[in-house]
Amino acid sequence: MTHTDLDALADGAVLAGPDGRVTAINTVAARLLGAPDDALGKPLDEVLALQDHAGCAWVATNTPYEGLPTRTAIPEQAWLLPDGTEVLTVARILRPSLDAPVEQVAVSIRSGRGRARLDRERSDLVATVAHELRSPLTGVKGFVHALLNRWDKLSDDQKKLMLTTVSVDSDRLSRLIAELLDVARLDTGRLQLYPRPSDVTVLTGRVVDSVAAGTSRTIELTTADGLPQVTVDPDKFTQVVTNLVENAVRHGEGTVRVDVDQHGDDVRLVVRDEGDGIAPELRRRVFTKFWTAGTGGGSGLGLYLVHGLVKAHGGTTTIDDAPGGGARITVDLPVGPRS
Repeated sequence: MTHTDLDALADGAVLAGPDGRVTAINTVAARLLGAPDDALGKPLDEVLALQDHAGCAWVATNTPYEGLPTRTAIPEQAWLLPDGTEVLTVARILRPSLDAPVEQVAVSIRSGRGRARLDRERSDLVATVAHELRSPLTGVKGFVHALLNRWDKLSDDQKKLMLTTVSVDSDRLSRLIAELLDVARLDTGRLQLYPRPSDVTVLTGRVVDSVAAGTSRTIELTTADGLPQVTVDPDKFTQVVTNLVENAVRHGEGTVRVDVDQHGDDVRLVVRDEGDGIAPELRRRVFTKFWTAGTGGGSGLGLYLVHGLVKAHGGTTTIDDAPGGGARITVDLPVGPRS
C-alpha cells in the first residue's frame, strides 16, 4: 500500500519496519499524534506518542517486536493522545515466517468518540430504565405490602382499588420491558413482524378508548368510511398508535384529535393536539432515542419506536404544525404488504 493509499483511509495508520523505525504515516495519524514533518525514519515509540492513564507508553507496554512468534496482532485498546483525547488502537505484527523476526508493525488509530457516545447511550439506557421502573415497582410493592399486612382491616372497595392499581402498574412495567426489547431489536436489525390484514379503524378505536379511560383530556377519533384493511402486525401497530396518542396527551394541550383516512395507496393516521407544537429545528431529533421535551416525563423511547416500527412496515412518519397550533404527527402505511 502506497503512502497515497494510506491517506485515503478514514483511520490513522502508522507503519514501522524491522528496525522499529517509522516507514509510513498517513495524514490522519500525523494530525492525531501531532507528528513532525520528519516523522519518517524516527523510532516508533517516539512517533506513536500514546500513553495510558498510568503514563505508560504504547510501545513499551505492548512490545510489538518481542514476545511469542505466534503473536500476529494486538487487540483494540484505549490510549490517550498528548492532549488527553482518547483514541482506539489496533495493531498487526507481520513476520515472513514463525522463525523469522518481525518484518513490519502496522498500527491503526481511531477516535474514541464513537465508543464514548455508545457508552453514554448505554448509561442513558440504564438510567432511563432505572427511573421508569422505580415508580411502578414502588407502587406495586407498597400496595402488596399493605394488602398482606392489613388484609382483615381493609374493606372490599379498598382491596379492589389497591389490586386495580397493582394491575395498572404491572401493565406499565410489562409495556416498558416490551419497548426496551423492541429498541434492542431495532438497533440490531432483528425486529420480527407478523403482518396480516388488519382493520386499523378497530385497532385505533381500542387504543383511543384505553388511553381516554386514564385521562381527563378529551380525545376525539374520526375515521373515514370504507377504509381497506392494512397488512400490518396488529401488536406493533397498536404500539405505534398508543405511543402517539399518549405522547399527545402527555406533552400537548387541549383536545387530542386522531384521524384515520385513505391517502392515495396508503392509509393515513394523524394525531394532533392544541399545544405549543414542536419547533422545526427540533423535529429531526424527535425520533431519536431518549429525546424528551418539557416536564411530561416518559422514557424518551416512544417516538423512536414509532419511527422504527412504521419504517419496518414500509411506511413513513412526518411531523408538522396542526391547524390552529400544536403538533401533528402523520403516519402513512401502505395498504398492501411491503415489497
